[in-house]
Amino acid sequence: QVQLVESGGGLVQPGGSLRLSCAASGSIFRPNTMGWYRQTPGKQRELVATITSGSATNYGDSVKGRFTISRDNAKNTVYLQMNNLKPEDPAVYYCRCIGRGDYWGQGTQVTVSS
Repeated sequence: QVQLVESGGGLVQPGGSLRLSCAASGSIFRPNTMGWYRQTPGKQRELVATITSGSATNYGDSVKGRFTISRDNAKNTVYLQMNNLKPEDPAVYYCRCIGRGDYWGQGTQVTVSS
């Protein structure tokens, strides 16, 4: 089993920045892909960004150029730096780890409002 704990969500003004963190613990299999997804009420969960153990990244079209995913393999932690947050970015952001299994965190709320 792998446990994922997200942190760093909160309220930010449009144009502002937030940094999310996701700490993984337990039976972490490598190689793996870690990522961030987001969901708003009534909509499907969508890809934000993923990063492999070798640091290859992939981004959803709506966040390209604004968000940056990174990871610290020694700390089993993945980060999401979110810049220039827009009114369409509010959601619950979920961390995901795909290795031998497929694991999700509980989510952290991001709100963008002036």
